[in-house]
Amino acid sequence: MLKPEAEDGQATLADPQFRADVLAGLERRPRAIPARWFYDHRGSQLFEQITDLPEYYPTRTETALLATLCPDLQEMTGAGRAVVEFGSGSSTKTPLLLRGVKPSSYVPIDISGEFLRQSARDLSDAFPDLLVLPFEADFTRPLTLPHAIAGAPKLGFFPGSTIGNLTPLAAVDLLRAMRVSLAEGAMLLIGMDRIKDPAVLVPAYDDAAGVTAAFNRNLLERINRELDATIPVEAFTHEARWNDDRARIEMHLVATRDVAFTVEGRSFEIAAGESIHTENSHKYGERDARILLRAGGWTPVREWTDAEGRFAVILAEAQPERPAP
Repeated sequence: MLKPEAEDGQATLADPQFRADVLAGLERRPRAIPARWFYDHRGSQLFEQITDLPEYYPTRTETALLATLCPDLQEMTGAGRAVVEFGSGSSTKTPLLLRGVKPSSYVPIDISGEFLRQSARDLSDAFPDLLVLPFEADFTRPLTLPHAIAGAPKLGFFPGSTIGNLTPLAAVDLLRAMRVSLAEGAMLLIGMDRIKDPAVLVPAYDDAAGVTAAFNRNLLERINRELDATIPVEAFTHEARWNDDRARIEMHLVATRDVAFTVEGRSFEIAAGESIHTENSHKYGERDARILLRAGGWTPVREWTDAEGRFAVILAEAQPERPAP
């Protein structure tokens, strides 16, 4: 179906996978929509605001770690690698890495094309001698990377503890897909958030300024805009929950009253108190993180953590597979 409300004023086609995920997610019980659909242009902007919030410790903690480790990273990875970032580069973390490793090229991959292109332009301006090759794609699947970097050794970059947004099974699948995309001999620098007191965790996902709440509700606004939906966005409130059994923060959109709406003509009803589960953020202990990486085909080589042990940045390598033992 053709949609007339694109931000540039041009009609666009709704992503068929977005449509399928939304409809399936609203039909299942409990209701759940994959978190990757947060990141339209507005959602990407809101997430950038979240990373600057005082409650949101992961970004500033990881940034400080990168500033510490990047001077030594080139020696560990070797010069001239193509840096492949899974997700559009941030204005703070990506430049730290690029200055530290002095790569031959930089390939940011993201599903949000407009945000990806703006991020790539900003980094091209900051690094005029660096070949920047933005690649609009869903990086959860194995990819054929641009031909220009086919022969270069590669360093994958997956910061922000984004791996925690996936269930452990999906996280292993993603790590395996990254190994296929980057090939044997590649290295991966990945951020992982650690398990800690819920008194620290919950406010990081439910800030006082309400930015995370706006980020969560923007998903409903996107559904309304792109899928001809009639969801009463004001009838849903943002809620962050710590699930201790699964070691994760969960984000939900909870109905404050009984609601009825349509999505592309299909009718749905949600009772007061019911929720749409929109995001998980799994937290990993030291041993858990290493097991996860190994299950995904990556061998941990080096790990850095902050003084309080809140966050870890891990360098891993796609070493040749060998038969047991």
